[in-house]
Amino acid sequence: MVLETSAPTAKPSVGAYLKANIREYGLLVALVVIMLFFQFVTGGVLFRPVNITNLILQNSFIVIMALGMLLIIVAGHIDLSVGSIVAFTGGLSAVMMVKWGIHYALVVPLCLVLGGLVGAAQGYWVAYQKIPSFIVTLAGMLVFRGLTYLILQNRPIGPFPKEFQVLSTGFVPDLLWFANPNPAIVTNLFALVAVIVLVGLAVYFGMKDRSNNDKHGTENEPFVFFAIQMAIIGVVAIFLGFQLSTYRGFPNVLIVMALLIALYTFITTRSTIGRRIYAMGGNEKAAKLSGINTERLTFLTFVNMGVLAALAGMIIAARLNSATPKAGVGFELDVIAACFIGGASASGGVGKITGAVIGAFIMGVMNNGMSIMGLGIDYQQLVKGLVLLAAVFFDVYNKNKG
Repeated sequence: MVLETSAPTAKPSVGAYLKANIREYGLLVALVVIMLFFQFVTGGVLFRPVNITNLILQNSFIVIMALGMLLIIVAGHIDLSVGSIVAFTGGLSAVMMVKWGIHYALVVPLCLVLGGLVGAAQGYWVAYQKIPSFIVTLAGMLVFRGLTYLILQNRPIGPFPKEFQVLSTGFVPDLLWFANPNPAIVTNLFALVAVIVLVGLAVYFGMKDRSNNDKHGTENEPFVFFAIQMAIIGVVAIFLGFQLSTYRGFPNVLIVMALLIALYTFITTRSTIGRRIYAMGGNEKAAKLSGINTERLTFLTFVNMGVLAALAGMIIAARLNSATPKAGVGFELDVIAACFIGGASASGGVGKITGAVIGAFIMGVMNNGMSIMGLGIDYQQLVKGLVLLAAVFFDVYNKNKG
């Protein structure tokens, strides 16, 4: 008797893998190409240390809010109120610190809790009363903008205590100053060493994941793609780290942003709640039938968005050293655009944290580059609108073709 043995599963070809993951790799390539383009047309201004620092400071709050917005979009909803929540919480922090004299160490957690309550108020209507999120958050956008005008009395409030400003304008000190061989060039050795170590850890854990996948028979991306991806990320990261090290090192807000990106990457890829949000966005009825409490998940995504919007509001207020009634105007559009450019699907269930972050920086680099070139706001809006439309069209085209 001849025993039949099943043939090993054939690994997908490089072409097939690239076709299946073209959006993910295309985003990374697009960001690098856009950065090189603006570096050329601006005469090398884009990659100057001061401008890189400004780019981080100008886009940190967009990235932070994009982390929460991605979860809402993946869950099949939208939040149009984040710009108004930014202004509202920033205004309240100014009133509490400047007018009421409350210590900043108490104001920061109070504003985060308040942001969560604002998100809970909106999430309740969406999750439990089944009112479309577009309507609820559109109302929230108007309500919280109006409340901002009321609490600020239609005028800016400031300045803030120096300790509070450090949240947005401070820098991590050079912890390796004693080992700096050339402080005239590298003014913050810690920033350069930290980036090199992080790149090394990324390569190490990437190889470890590939090894674990091989042991368990899980499909790996072709090694050539892994190597190219690590090479691009490593070269860009070390170059940017060197540029930052020749100025003032890491901005404090960059550390906050990096920790949040790591946390939300873990939540979306390794946690039960993350998998349930994706399942709910893919098919809410099927998720509910499988025992997932979809109402609670929806509610929590809006609470989470409110907290992140409050954090962004305080970062903006600290950077400007005042809270203004016009703060956050149009931010919701940049945040939503970052998620869609980063690969999130308008129908829910699809999207990655890394994609949203890359999408946010694509928007940021375009804004910064076009401003350096002297293009007016009219052309900037035109270009950003076309890029957003192209990204959504690409997503719909691939879905229909699949």
